[in-house]
Amino acid sequence: MFRNSFQSGFLSVFYSLGSKPLQLWSRQAQNGGKIGRITDEDVESLVLEVMSPNVSTCWISCPADDKQCLGIKLPFLVLMLKNMEKYFTFEIQIVDDKGIRRRFRASNYQVEARVKPFICTMPMRLDEGWNQVQFNLADFCKRAYGTNYVETVRITIHANCRLRRIYFADQLYSEEEVPHEFKLHLPVKQIEGHRDNNELDEDS
Repeated sequence: MFRNSFQSGFLSVFYSLGSKPLQLWSRQAQNGGKIGRITDEDVESLVLEVMSPNVSTCWISCPADDKQCLGIKLPFLVLMLKNMEKYFTFEIQIVDDKGIRRRFRASNYQVEARVKPFICTMPMRLDEGWNQVQFNLADFCKRAYGTNYVETVRITIHANCRLRRIYFADQLYSEEEVPHEFKLHLPVKQIEGHRDNNELDEDS
């Protein structure tokens, strides 16, 4: 999908406020699973909720076509998601410089990391509320398999979570360097009648 595109900086594959946020994604919601946009009370705007009693039967996956490949070469994956205090897992499929497809699966219910020839599973700890999860795919590939990351083939997000944005980056950026639209903004509860003299203007 993106292999022939110029890739640098930031590349978004999901944004909950878009007119068609799942345009690039396929979805499945079985056994009581639900996928849909709701207004999150913390960020006070639309997010995508993926919820199910069974994480394995409810997911969204990109690209939508199983025969397609993302072809994203940027090595850092960033997910803005909300911890729903339930089981949650997601999976990234990549290709390394040996031409082998490997999968990395992170779960909040797994205790220890396990490396098998074609899949590496690992535990993931989420803080309460909204999280920004960063994955260095090149580093994981090198440490797990001793090979070099080439590109991401597919990403699959399972229940249970709320999603704001998913994007790739060419490096880890400081908070000041990340574009405004790629940040998770929690509304500030201002005290009426008070204004900080050092408050930034609206354009900054």
